Amino acid sequence: MAEKGTVWDPLRKKDVAFTPEERVRQWFIGVLAGHFSVPVHMMMSEVGFRLGGKRFRADIMVYDRNARPLMMVECKRPEVELSQEVVDQVIRYNMALNLKYIVITNGNRTCMFGLTEDGYRIMESLPHYEEMLK
Repeated sequence: MAEKGTVWDPLRKKDVAFTPEERVRQWFIGVLAGHFSVPVHMMMSEVGFRLGGKRFRADIMVYDRNARPLMMVECKRPEVELSQEVVDQVIRYNMALNLKYIVITNGNRTCMFGLTEDGYRIMESLPHYEEMLK
C-alpha cells in the first residue's frame, strides 16, 4: 500500500482507495494473473460500456489478443450475496459485450460461467488464458 487507505492497482497503474470491493478486485486480479496465466496487459479495471443507452462498468475485463472482450469479472463486497439477481445482471451485460466467460465474486464465493451453444453454464474452474482464446 502506498499510503493509508490506498492500494496500487496494476491495471490502472495508480493508487486507488482500498475499499472492501477494491480488496476483492485486487485479489482476483492476482488470481487471474497467477493461477490462470492471464497477462496483466490483457486486463483492464473499471471498463465503461453502454447497454440500451445506459452506462455501465465492468470491474475487470479480460481481452483476447485482438483487444476484443473475452471475460468480465464483477466484484462485490464480501458481505454481498451472489444472488440470482446479481448473476442475471451480469449475464445481461453480454448483450452488449458478447463475452465468452463471466465471473462474479465477493472474495468468499466465486461463480464462473462459460458460453455454450445453449447459453451460459456454470464452470467448476476457468481454463488458463491460452485455452480461453481457443
